[in-house]
Amino acid sequence: MIYLTRILVFFLLIASSMVAAHAHESQPGTLEIKQLASDRYDVTWKAPIYYGSPHPARLEMPENWKNFIQPTQRRMADSIIFRWVVDLGTKSIEGAIIRFPGLESTITDVYVRLTRLDSTMMTAVVRPTRPFVELRGERSWYATAGEYIGLGFYHILLGADHLLFVLGLLLIVQSRVMLIKTITSFTVAHSITLAMATLGFASIPLPPLNAAVALSIFFLGPEIVRSWRGEKSLTISYPWIVAFMFGLLHGFGFASGLSTTGMPTPELPWALLSFNIGVELGQLVFVFIALALAWSFRTLAIRWPRWALAMPGYTVGSLGAYWTIQRTVILIGGLLK
Repeated sequence: MIYLTRILVFFLLIASSMVAAHAHESQPGTLEIKQLASDRYDVTWKAPIYYGSPHPARLEMPENWKNFIQPTQRRMADSIIFRWVVDLGTKSIEGAIIRFPGLESTITDVYVRLTRLDSTMMTAVVRPTRPFVELRGERSWYATAGEYIGLGFYHILLGADHLLFVLGLLLIVQSRVMLIKTITSFTVAHSITLAMATLGFASIPLPPLNAAVALSIFFLGPEIVRSWRGEKSLTISYPWIVAFMFGLLHGFGFASGLSTTGMPTPELPWALLSFNIGVELGQLVFVFIALALAWSFRTLAIRWPRWALAMPGYTVGSLGAYWTIQRTVILIGGLLK
């Protein structure tokens, strides 16, 4: 299985390398609307910094929303925050449509939360494929669950660095039993830190976290080469241990895609559980596709040159090294500002 998986990963790595320079740059934006009076609302639009520049998406509100207090702007390390108060006049906020022109050209989501005077809330996730939201009443738990399952699934499939780490593990494992143990260990570990970070019990600043995630991929590169050469190490003999250790780190990365600022407290348990289910489904689909392609190569009995067998291991290490250097430079640059 290892022979075939190496070839499989070679092709999958080509796709991963296409987004190598900007892996996992999909931090969400947030729009929070709080009712101040029957016809007035406080609006806070937090636009994430996108690849070092202001986010290309704009906030487009209904025409009848007039500025009561002019917008203010504040730039943070990872976002630009706009805030103002609007007057809706005689029209209700129910059914109002807010658009985000430019969001369709990105890979970011926007979390929307509306809080009324009677303390009822409405939340929604706006995606690039549907860059608008209709404000409406509170939704059912199953609507919340379905939306956050989709968000988790979408998040993991866009996380090229997380998937590359999983691919690295696939290159190291020696049997199906070890594969199950390794994937399970990774799942348990990142579920723990995802819950801790989302519930506010622990946190890691994003720049050093991104650098550490890249370092975990770089770490697997030499181990893959050792495995290919028939050598032994702790990682090769017990990959589930390494999967658990680095899984704790990757869980914080998953949590960055589930911002609590977009979720009211009553929705938090469902959102957390559903998001994690979505992440696991995306991960399982990815592993299943990898194994299915490996089975296809075995059935076709394709013979590959020796250099092709070695390429995946070196590619994992090279991309890990590139991301580590890139994100470390970003980290140092942020500290020097």
